[in-house]
Amino acid sequence: MILEPVSESDIDSLRELQPDGWPDIVPNFKIYTSSSFCFPVKAKLDDIIAGVGAVIKFGNTGWLAHIIVRPEHRNKGIGGAIVDHLVNNMKAEGCESVSLIATELGYPVYKRFGFVDQEDYIFFERREPLKNQRLPGNIIPYSINHAEKIFSLDRAVSGEKRFELLVDRLETAFVFERGGNVAGFYIPDLGEGLIIANDAEAGIELMKARLSNTNKSVLPVCNEKATEFLRANGFVEIKRAKRMILGKKFEWQPAKFFNRAGGNVG
Repeated sequence: MILEPVSESDIDSLRELQPDGWPDIVPNFKIYTSSSFCFPVKAKLDDIIAGVGAVIKFGNTGWLAHIIVRPEHRNKGIGGAIVDHLVNNMKAEGCESVSLIATELGYPVYKRFGFVDQEDYIFFERREPLKNQRLPGNIIPYSINHAEKIFSLDRAVSGEKRFELLVDRLETAFVFERGGNVAGFYIPDLGEGLIIANDAEAGIELMKARLSNTNKSVLPVCNEKATEFLRANGFVEIKRAKRMILGKKFEWQPAKFFNRAGGNVG
């Protein structure tokens, strides 16, 4: 088995590794291969890509993402080899913490590597989006004046330095502004539509904006106000997944996540 970086020329062939029930993996790997803070790798067996994975690095923290092995090549140690390679590379680059959101299949692999449970995420779904939601005047389109306030709020809530993740997607964002401050923000073009807010009023109003176009939501279980809102509006829990961490724990505020960006960055 050979481990080497994923290149742009590999992208189309990665469609063959698409897991059932996952969002399309190709757009993510396009981002990984073109971003300086992302490091995707492939495991090759007899000139076939048998597995892939990536790390997303935010200074001294990072995320393990899209660890996928072809079904016919599972139970051969390929997934473990990819994880080991990526984790060691992150440590060599100065990462003190590696986070991930584990699928049921990957969970025992990560436990063996020493990852520990941190928080459950709940996946909600409804038959159709929430239509005809009246949005308050506090929700306004992003302007350049909001940038530093968004970065500051994200840093305080996520506990990570995610400037590079956010900066190129802010043009599509909306903010909940109160008294000249950004109480929350929603970035439609960041994964599944990241929503972070300092309080339930801002967070739920931004959720309404997002849920007018989608029937799915994923957020930490400890955000009780958001889960109550979803259940009251006909959303049903369909599954849970565990957020895990390896290395130094850092402070973050899961109750202020009103929708995750994705399984690759929380």
